Amino acid sequence: MTKLANDTFLRALRREPTEYTPIWLMRQAGRYLPEYNATRARAGSFLNLCKNPELACEVTLQPLARYPLDAAILFSDILTIPDAMGLGLYFAEGEGPKFKNPVRDEADVAKLAVPDPNQELRYVMDGVRTIRAALGGKVPLIGFSGSPWTLACYMIEGGASDDFRRIKTMLYSRPDLLHRILEVNARAVAAYLNAQIEAGAQAVMIFDSWGGALADGAFQQFSLAYMRQVIAALNLEAEPGSSAAMRVPCIVFTKGGGLWLEQLADIGCDALGVDWTVNLAQARARVGDRCAIQGNLDPMALFASPEQVAVEAINVLDSFGRPKAGTGHIFNLGHGISQFTPPDHVAALVEAVHTHSRKMHLRT
Repeated sequence: MTKLANDTFLRALRREPTEYTPIWLMRQAGRYLPEYNATRARAGSFLNLCKNPELACEVTLQPLARYPLDAAILFSDILTIPDAMGLGLYFAEGEGPKFKNPVRDEADVAKLAVPDPNQELRYVMDGVRTIRAALGGKVPLIGFSGSPWTLACYMIEGGASDDFRRIKTMLYSRPDLLHRILEVNARAVAAYLNAQIEAGAQAVMIFDSWGGALADGAFQQFSLAYMRQVIAALNLEAEPGSSAAMRVPCIVFTKGGGLWLEQLADIGCDALGVDWTVNLAQARARVGDRCAIQGNLDPMALFASPEQVAVEAINVLDSFGRPKAGTGHIFNLGHGISQFTPPDHVAALVEAVHTHSRKMHLRT
């Protein structure tokens, strides 16, 4: 295997000593970059871009050409799994993702099956292999999936939702049906992430984007339990071709999940992503040495001046505090970067994180 020139991100995830706090950004390859928009225009559509390994590789690498980020993340979409299940994913202009065949009743649930990630989702694995080769060991590559609950939200609602009326109606009136969907989704997510690891992903992340929409009690039954099931089924113990010590770390991010940090830390993940509503010092105290923490700048802070962006970055770093043995911090946004973000403000952010955190790490 190619030795990594920069493994700071992986060491932070493993709660090992680092020289500075690593940084990557959710949706770091995206519409805020003019070069991304040019590549997307060449692809003809977002789905075409996702399903073309060479173009997916091109946009994955674009932010790394601009900024000294510490990790790359596979360019794809969380809805590839339900699309491969035959739900007919499409993107309506100005409306986001939609499904032609949403899951609404017992007959729809009976049709669901776990897709073979190396067949129906082979384009994703080809993308992982292409990106990993193109990176040439510069930084690690992150693979990802939506959580079973988040996938179910889109599958049942038929697209994005403001109130989750359809899935919550099923949750309260037919919980048995929803559990059957989540069981299939959990097996599909585990198979999908394992295939990404086999193809070359050096860390994986589970995006539980809509976990925070659940009530306490329901979250544990319908989201947390299934993420635990996914993690238990992952082949994380060694990156293919590496020594047994090189565990593939797993990050879990539940947006709006600050209430449940202790429970999330106990499901077997290596790091918890937290949104901007969470105080990092308190999160660190609550999680202890069970896992690393990733986050958590408000993405809207990037619309301030570059000088203020640097101040906000420093505030986040200072909130987490000085690193010590057994703890780890990966700097990120509390959610995905906005398409309207000025690219030079991202440069100011990365510079501030690297510069200030080096001073913090020297003092430890």
